[in-house]
Amino acid sequence: MNFLSVENITKTFGDRTIFKDITFGVDQGQKVAIVAKNGSGKTTMLRCLMNLESIDDGRIVFRNDIRIAFMEQTENLDENHTILEAVFEHDLPELQVVKKYNLAMKSGDQDVLNECFQELTELNAWDIEVRVNQILSVLKLDNTDLKIGSLSGGQKKRVALAKVLVSEADFLMLDEPTNHLDLDMIEWLEEYLSKSKSTILMVTHDRYFLEVVCDSILELDDQTIYRYKGNFSYYLEKKAERQDQLQSTIDKARNTFKKELEWIRRQPKARGTKQKARIESFQVVKEVASQRINEDELDIPVKMERLGSKILELHKIGKAWSPEKVIIDNFSYNFKRKERLGIVGNNGTGKSTFLNIIQEREALDKGSISVGETVVFGYYNQELIKVDEDKKVIDIIRDIAEFIPLEKGRQMSAAQFLEKFLFPRHMHYNYVYKLSGGEKRRLKLMTVLMKNPNFLILDEPTNDLDIFVMSVLEDYLRGFEGCLIVVSHDRYFMDKMVDHIFVFEGQGAIKDIVGNYTEYRKELAAQKKSDKEGNIKVEVKSESKAQQISPAVEKINATKRKLSFKEKIEFETIEKDLEKLESEKEIYTNKLSDTALSNDELMKAGQKLSEIVSEIDAKTERWIELSEFA
Repeated sequence: MNFLSVENITKTFGDRTIFKDITFGVDQGQKVAIVAKNGSGKTTMLRCLMNLESIDDGRIVFRNDIRIAFMEQTENLDENHTILEAVFEHDLPELQVVKKYNLAMKSGDQDVLNECFQELTELNAWDIEVRVNQILSVLKLDNTDLKIGSLSGGQKKRVALAKVLVSEADFLMLDEPTNHLDLDMIEWLEEYLSKSKSTILMVTHDRYFLEVVCDSILELDDQTIYRYKGNFSYYLEKKAERQDQLQSTIDKARNTFKKELEWIRRQPKARGTKQKARIESFQVVKEVASQRINEDELDIPVKMERLGSKILELHKIGKAWSPEKVIIDNFSYNFKRKERLGIVGNNGTGKSTFLNIIQEREALDKGSISVGETVVFGYYNQELIKVDEDKKVIDIIRDIAEFIPLEKGRQMSAAQFLEKFLFPRHMHYNYVYKLSGGEKRRLKLMTVLMKNPNFLILDEPTNDLDIFVMSVLEDYLRGFEGCLIVVSHDRYFMDKMVDHIFVFEGQGAIKDIVGNYTEYRKELAAQKKSDKEGNIKVEVKSESKAQQISPAVEKINATKRKLSFKEKIEFETIEKDLEKLESEKEIYTNKLSDTALSNDELMKAGQKLSEIVSEIDAKTERWIELSEFA
């Protein structure tokens, strides 16, 4: 069943064409992602689909009887609303009752609570109440009385996401849903959307998200759309094939072009009909032959100060904002050459403070830091680096240096450096304020790299960068000979860049784990399983990079196995448990309709019903998981 039909749409801004004559469709149940370079028009396309921007030509048709929810990249929330009011700003009766129930719980109004119990039961909305509370809890929006105007940018983004998710619309349109989420939230959202029955069209740069959630990729390239029916791995494979075929066509056209060019030069000015036809054919060949496939390469052999034997030594360092807020407690570590460290941890655990401390931007409470004489720090932090918005792009680079020294005595001009960073010549004299968010971040990153650091510290370097630029940055960093520290919520980037991870666990505890981010999550999962099973020790072997398996391959391998004896028994037991729980659910649902019960008894019945619904959801998920191998 078709949910969205886009037919021959065109969009221009002045003399610039964003996309031209584009046609595609989205069917019920599909999970589709739009990928493109920054500035190609991904967000513009979503806004056009939602009729928030006009199109020049074409037709956009949604199925009539479906509910659509749109999460914009920039939050569009009423600053005077509370979180609760913003999240429940929907017309659905079920959500309005859940909102009313939440308000009554806060005020303790027993009469309203009694009404809500009755209405929730009549609408069969207890499942929704449980789901809404889960979403608010995971996104750390528990204090629903806070006004939107008092929230940070990240909190507003999470409120906008919660608002879309609680709507449980038939069609979800999401613009960068993982921005401003921590790693736990991203993994939860990944699982939530994978299991969702909603049809999804999204823009995201999270490559694991694209791998796991999406079953179709739409690539917006050179004003045209290309469709790939598969996940991110499939898209990369088929795009490479498409480019190989195009390159083959270009190569053949160039050979023909050379021969035809010789013929053209030999011909007299007066030409017959056949000659004119051949000349027209020559123009077509010339057009094909002049095509270039833009390979995103960032090969910059910048001259780097060689690191000495001593780099950075931390001796029993400590930092606390208060006795209750300890950031680092008695931590020691010596950095080695070509160190590749990732840093993860929840917000507020001290990651940024640690980065400031090692650069001696922040004073220690105890311990000492010793920095090698040859160390040159390069610190990338989006918020700290400022560039003059009224300057031209090339002047930002020239203010640092006209020429950048390279290896073997060579040098590179500011203009050449910009081109290497995927800023074509026509953009060099653009004013900074005209750049997209991703382009500004790329420019800021350039100002750090061109100073020839040998100790790079990158704090969320991939935010607002498209997947193509991220791939280019990864290529550059793989060849970087100095030390590297990365703080990032981009799991794919972390997996490719780091050899070990500092986990900031809170209250001063820092754990060093050998391996990349995926290995850290495996160890964390194993630890949780161990705690659940009564502190049974689980050994997690770290895999070498060569042994790592992509999520797509892991998924295929998983489907090949069969249930163990223990899992077979569990599978059969769950079926019986679900029957029992459904009976209990019915009993407590009926209790809520019993007018003879006191308020206290009604409250207890409602809480018990919520617990039963949660248990049914958990057991159903486990049953589905086991049924794949039964």
